[in-house]
Amino acid sequence: MTMNYKELDIKLQNRNSFQYRFMVFTPKDYDTKSTEKFPLLLFLHGAGERGENFELARKHGMSKLAAAGQEFPFIIVAPQCPKNDCWWPHHLEALLDYIEENYRVDSDRIYITGLSMGGYATWILGTMIPNRLAAIAPICGWGNHLMAAAYGTLPIWAFHGDADTDVLPQYSETMVNAVNEVGGNAMLTMYAGVGHNSWTQTYDNPALYEWLLNHRLSDRS
Repeated sequence: MTMNYKELDIKLQNRNSFQYRFMVFTPKDYDTKSTEKFPLLLFLHGAGERGENFELARKHGMSKLAAAGQEFPFIIVAPQCPKNDCWWPHHLEALLDYIEENYRVDSDRIYITGLSMGGYATWILGTMIPNRLAAIAPICGWGNHLMAAAYGTLPIWAFHGDADTDVLPQYSETMVNAVNEVGGNAMLTMYAGVGHNSWTQTYDNPALYEWLLNHRLSDRS
């Protein structure tokens, strides 16, 4: 593995105390560049990876690629949602607080991406903390189109397969259209003939990471 890797299980504080298990991948030069701050990418898995086994949480997406040795210029944080639970936005906010307090994070470049249930959480967090995020990339997710104005001009790149029968592609279409109708900044990549797994080709595409890194929070201030 070329990226540094840690598994953590800690108690976090935010409104109430709770335990969170998560993985942290840091770039290979994180320790040698001791004065440099790094962009942060929070990755949220889908419902099938919930539980108490990090092997499950490394099954898809960013955590899978980083664990397999692929190098990224981000600090990648990949929490694991407990079995039979869901992503709670205030828990994820507390996790972001912890990472910013304990790692050298460039607060101008914080990004969120997730797939399926994690795509939903990405959409929702975007409405709650848009002024903390530089960009988001929800994959085969869904959200509340009535909250579209809450994103402001937060850059959003959504992905979906047009043959997805688990989370219908119309959900991403509705969200992107709603955001743009109120003057937001969203775009959608729809994969022809692709079912629910629209994440593999998305995370295999270097253009996604280039797009994320091209956005800074200060660009919107």
